[in-house]
Amino acid sequence: MNVRYASMALAAAALLAGATQVWPQAGADTPAPPTQRGGAPMPKPITLADRPNAIGGEALYVEYCAMCHAPNGMGHGLLARRVDTPDLEKRDNLPAEYVVLAARQGIGNMPAIPRGEVSDADLQAIADYLAAGPHGGGQ
Repeated sequence: MNVRYASMALAAAALLAGATQVWPQAGADTPAPPTQRGGAPMPKPITLADRPNAIGGEALYVEYCAMCHAPNGMGHGLLARRVDTPDLEKRDNLPAEYVVLAARQGIGNMPAIPRGEVSDADLQAIADYLAAGPHGGGQ
């Protein structure tokens, strides 16, 4: 490996190391964690670690959908402008067929989700989970 590529690799490693910053507890000399408009703290992202007992459609929802549709996601905020209950897990009016259609074709700002990203079987399990709601969202 020549010197040019080695220095590029070191620079990339330094950038990656800086990108893994963890927000410390806010104090006099530490920055506060990110906030929403109005100063409320951003909700913590939902992951499978938060729901160790999640199975089936719930686990798949957390894996594939919660990043956008949980309270900290962009889809949640956009839906909040249009519907009374933007949290998909708390809705009681989502037919499975609608969820599948919206996911495959996209709707509003939501892009179409291709079969290569989420299989038909996994999407159907997610749709059935949401259609059976409302759910407590694992809490």
